[in-house]
This record gives sequence, structure tokens and C-alpha cells, in this order.
Amino acid sequence: MTLEEISRVLDARPVGRARSAGKNIRMACGCDLMSDVLAFIKADALLLTGLTNLQVVRTAEIADVAAICFVRGKEPAAETIELADAKGIPLLVTELPLYESCGRLYREGLPGCHERA
Repeated sequence: MTLEEISRVLDARPVGRARSAGKNIRMACGCDLMSDVLAFIKADALLLTGLTNLQVVRTAEIADVAAICFVRGKEPAAETIELADAKGIPLLVTELPLYESCGRLYREGLPGCHERA
């Protein structure tokens, strides 16, 4: 699923300068514990989270996350956006809660991280 398709499914909007609408996302992970992200997420995944701090971007970079989507309409701070831009990590914001965001993506065929080795 591309970021453009994900944006449509989640009614999400991009923030920051890092844009890759055609970027292919292989799976998704909804998580607010960055230690769990490091333990369970796989490369080229979409991270859905309610956290908007710098640590989210740093964790995403280490874990080779393809993009981050902030849920519940949470807006990342300017320094979070700047770091994501510098690292080339696209950011999205959706008004949907985490549970519904994950459910919509799963219903559309995007698997969770546990489904692929």
C-alpha cells in the first residue's frame, strides 16, 4: 500500500517536507512504547502513534520505519518535524484514534508486523 493510499484510508494529511506519496509500505504497527517499536517493528513499516516527541523520529530512524502517522489529531512540534525532514521520514496526521486507524488499514489489506517474518 502506498502512502497516498494510506492517507486516503485514514483521511490523513502530510506534515513537513519529507513527502513520498508513492512510497510502498509493507506493513503497519500501532504503538506508543518506543521500546516495543524497536523490538517488534520491521523495516519499511508505517508506525502509528500518539507520541509526537523527537524520540519517535529517532526510534523510527533506527528501526528503518518508512513513515510515521500521528493519531488523534496530535500535531508534532516544529523540532520533531525538522528532524523527520532531515532524516527523510514522511509524517502524516489523522484525526482517527489508534485503534480505528489500525483497523481501517488492516481491513484494506495492510498486514501487521507480526504477520511477516
